[in-house]
Amino acid sequence: MEKITIRDVRKEDCPRIMELIMELAAYEKAPEAVTVTLEEFTDAGFGPHPVWKAFAAVSTDNGQETIVGFALYYVRYSTWKGCRLYLEDLVVTESFRGKRIGHMLFERLFEEVRAKNFKGMNWQVLEWNEPAINFYKKHNASFDPEWWNAAIDF
Repeated sequence: MEKITIRDVRKEDCPRIMELIMELAAYEKAPEAVTVTLEEFTDAGFGPHPVWKAFAAVSTDNGQETIVGFALYYVRYSTWKGCRLYLEDLVVTESFRGKRIGHMLFERLFEEVRAKNFKGMNWQVLEWNEPAINFYKKHNASFDPEWWNAAIDF
């Protein structure tokens, strides 16, 4: 029987996490936008100066473990609010959606926010991604129409 558990991502999980990142990029119609290499990604999470952490949703079926989702985050500092968790990506592979795995990952993130005494959690969602927006609304998320995203690429 299949069982889902949430645990910290390990260094050896990085290739599978990158596969899920590519799945997300394809879903968001931007597979070419992923330019980070597996080596860069792994170093950023497990090198001498890690900048991200993540939780993995692991499916265990007949002793076989498969990562079917993840939530990757880092600490963001707001001069107005203090330390906050910034959720970079929450991904559940398509064949496992609708099984409350996203909810389990979200709950684990909430535990992390509380354990670290952060003041809250932030993230972005594409305006056309209705399934994600509806998921976040179920968790009483607020959406701020006043702030625009800005970026400069080098």
